[in-house]
Amino acid sequence: ERGLKLSGGEKQRVAISRTLLKDARLLLCDEATSAVDTVTEHHIFRELGRTATADGRQPRTCVMIAHRLSTVVDADQILVLREGRVAERGTHAELLSHDGEYARLWSLQNTQGESTEHPFAS
Repeated sequence: ERGLKLSGGEKQRVAISRTLLKDARLLLCDEATSAVDTVTEHHIFRELGRTATADGRQPRTCVMIAHRLSTVVDADQILVLREGRVAERGTHAELLSHDGEYARLWSLQNTQGESTEHPFAS
């Protein structure tokens, strides 16, 4: 049925699987796991990391565009963009220690994630 009956998360998993099977050296992922649950997201990123240098092949480069910061925690480099320019750059730990935009967003997302109430509820 050419994917017409697949959910958004299923479509994302199929697209990621096809890319891994193609063994592309460069992956460009724009909100690649936005429609999957956190457990599936964890499995996807574990597999991406595991296959990055599998079989002694050349490492895979993966560029992630993400609003959900939990998806980039293990990245070698994180670039925070503001108005089309790089505002901050570093690892997760480095960016948290700078207490800048990334740290503020990380804190906000983690606070919302722990709350049982919807963040926009009145």
